[in-house]
Amino acid sequence: MPASPELPPPCPFEKRFPSQLVRDDAFFMSLAYNQAIEAWREDEVPIGAVIEIGGEVFGSAHNTVEGAKDPTAHAELLALTQAAAKLGDWRLSGATVYVTKEPCPMCSGAMLMARIKRVCYAVPDPKMGCLGGATNLNELPRVNHHVELTVGGVLETECRALLQAFFKLKRAAE
Repeated sequence: MPASPELPPPCPFEKRFPSQLVRDDAFFMSLAYNQAIEAWREDEVPIGAVIEIGGEVFGSAHNTVEGAKDPTAHAELLALTQAAAKLGDWRLSGATVYVTKEPCPMCSGAMLMARIKRVCYAVPDPKMGCLGGATNLNELPRVNHHVELTVGGVLETECRALLQAFFKLKRAAE
């Protein structure tokens, strides 16, 4: 009898159900948080991203690096691809990206290249974050585009707890 694949640890966090009546930062970050929970359920690092343009969701994704065996399958990049396809343009100049953790160098660079208007992230990343954590690509003197930043505060406690619990379980299993 073949061995059954190991199941991911159950996610002890519940999804959020924000009111559709107020489409503010907390609303869209709640959607990103829900994507992060989906990532956990697939045994992926629980990071979620949502792209909003004009109050509507144009992209929504979570990390799929492990499942896809693709180092570029980050939530932000997948959501950017969805948004560009839906909009029919690679320039996402009116978009806001909501992401549960500060974007890495690859994702931060992609957001600058896509001409994202604003990035709102919940948890700063002092080791790999590139919009204020380890470094800030947004402050490069010759870069031809800058994003507006909203750092921390929007569901930061919830997103941090999700990430910390996931990695605590992973370390305990080693």
